[in-house]
Amino acid sequence: MPFEEYRDIVGTVASITTIGQFFSGIFICRDIARKGNTEDVPITPFLGGVVVGSLNLKYGYLLQDPAMIQVNIFAILLNIAYVFVYYLYTASKNEVTMQIIKAIGFVALLLGYAQVESPALIEFRFGVIVTILMMVLLASPLFSLGTVIKTKSTATLPFPLILSGSVVTFLWLLYGIIIENAFLLFQNIMGLTLLLAQLSLFVIYPRTPAPIKKD
Repeated sequence: MPFEEYRDIVGTVASITTIGQFFSGIFICRDIARKGNTEDVPITPFLGGVVVGSLNLKYGYLLQDPAMIQVNIFAILLNIAYVFVYYLYTASKNEVTMQIIKAIGFVALLLGYAQVESPALIEFRFGVIVTILMMVLLASPLFSLGTVIKTKSTATLPFPLILSGSVVTFLWLLYGIIIENAFLLFQNIMGLTLLLAQLSLFVIYPRTPAPIKKD
């Protein structure tokens, strides 16, 4: 394996940086608390963090990788706290409750599948599932691309999560190169591409909406 002697160092740095990245959600929760509502703030990054963290935790156990296990336990706990804050301030509690129930059911279904799948196949197939879900989560801010273009503003995009996510994804890409794991490589190459595309929007558009011109 290339750079095998750096595996523990890169894994530790990636883990610490990832944990630091998880705290970026605090800034979003702070803004929610200041406004007193969750208007224009989707729950997707937080609820998706719980879902993907749970599945990545299982994948970490399949790979017997301590770095992935530790990071994802922390990710789950912190994102649960963010979901709780979001729930406190949202005006759509019934809708959010249904989203939480669906997320729990989805995770339970996939973890159940992991228990019955053939040991010879589970690492590959579960890796595919986790990779697809991570791509959806990382690309989720782009779902509001139409709003960004229409308002000529990136106010709806979670800049702290996108910026910190770019750094973290790069580090896990290096880790994937070292341990020669195809899923980590693919996940983080695609993830970094998506995140850099989102960062480019902050160069093109300001954080505040363009003033409406009066006739």
